Amino acid sequence: MKTAVPRYYHLDVDVTPERVGQVSRILAAHLRYWDLDILVEPVCRGAELLLRAIDEHATDKFTSIEMWWNGQHLITAVGDNDRELRPDQELRGCLEHIAAMSDGWGCCATDTGSKVIWFSQRARAGGRVPLVPTAPVPSVGEVLQVPREEPVVGGVLEDAR
Repeated sequence: MKTAVPRYYHLDVDVTPERVGQVSRILAAHLRYWDLDILVEPVCRGAELLLRAIDEHATDKFTSIEMWWNGQHLITAVGDNDRELRPDQELRGCLEHIAAMSDGWGCCATDTGSKVIWFSQRARAGGRVPLVPTAPVPSVGEVLQVPREEPVVGGVLEDAR
């Protein structure tokens, strides 16, 4: 077993209806490469919801998508450049779905006036997530017997008792 390695991925895209499915497949490929198959469906669904909402409501379609894996949580962030797009109005339904399917989510403004919407997914137990190895515990059947007598070459010591 390997130690969990932090991972990062960044993708810039101009959102169009055709690109939404393409971006979803790209994100899924990275998650599978990172052995996070169990997170493919919720992460891709959340990213698709956000990208479709941006495509429908935003005037500036340029979007950045980032994923961070820290060994326990995967954070997916989608940032748009449209200052007019309001999360509390146009994206309200999308954010309700994101909140229902993720372990955590949020929205924050950037210095340029754009916004970043992020959500996190925790890796569930039983997944193919690389974990920190534990030290093996010896079992009773592995105990070795210590010899009581050792023969010595040259006849100096014949009996150790």
